[in-house]
Amino acid sequence: MDSIFDDRSWQSRDGLTLHFRDYRAGAQVELSRPPLLCLHGLTRNARDFAPLAERWADQWRILVPEMRGRGASEYAQDAMSYNPQTYVADIEELLRQEGIERFVVIGTSLGGLMTMLLAANDAAQLAGAVLNDIGPAVNAAGLGRIGEYVGQGNTYASWTHAARAMQDLHAKAYPAFETQQWLNMAKRCMIMQPDGRIAYDYDVNIAEPFRQADGAAPPDLWSAYEALRDAPLLVLRGELSDLLAPDTLDEMQRRIPSANIVTVPNVGHTPMLDEPEASAAIEEFLAKIQ
Repeated sequence: MDSIFDDRSWQSRDGLTLHFRDYRAGAQVELSRPPLLCLHGLTRNARDFAPLAERWADQWRILVPEMRGRGASEYAQDAMSYNPQTYVADIEELLRQEGIERFVVIGTSLGGLMTMLLAANDAAQLAGAVLNDIGPAVNAAGLGRIGEYVGQGNTYASWTHAARAMQDLHAKAYPAFETQQWLNMAKRCMIMQPDGRIAYDYDVNIAEPFRQADGAAPPDLWSAYEALRDAPLLVLRGELSDLLAPDTLDEMQRRIPSANIVTVPNVGHTPMLDEPEASAAIEEFLAKIQ
């Protein structure tokens, strides 16, 4: 079967060649509809959005970029460039290359931080936004948990071993997952190396600025979050999330009363976006986009 996306690239301001998937089918349906931009989390890549993109590619043009140091995007020589502000600058270069002035964005975790920063730079460019298990304030406990595993560089002898490792790390976030779901997650997050070992599909140096706190949330994102108030906004929270606290969610609702706040049951950080509650909420959200 032919791929429903094109593998394409763009250049960062500091000369890196970065990769994105371009699901073009939607552009044939309604040219006036803004494209959908999907931004992944800290250790993830374009494969994270494959089920969502496949669901909507016949109705939307969908761009799924891989941040520097992830997937098929080039690794940075300067590890300190692995930070949200630089990622946003990279995305702005992609938008400039594609001539995109207005778009819808779905941001998971780090991608949600980027979404808020994009809104702070120019809120008018966002036709709508989904924040997946992230807000303007993040729990220190959740950040600490992520810091314990990011950048370790572990490798595994087989996909079965890799899936078990994923389960060991994330069982509390996905208590209902079965073996096939852990295998699917491993294949989203990892690749087979030339020597046959299975490894995470990112530069281990992304951990350096994160551990120095520069790679975590900027100190105050509330004003950036409030820049999202004039377009449809969906906020998803995993019921078991250790990163997005219920009191932060309440404050997000207070500051933007029009936001649709949806809790995805029995899942932590982050919802996979294929849960029935998440899928229904995204479908309702996309129907609002003008």
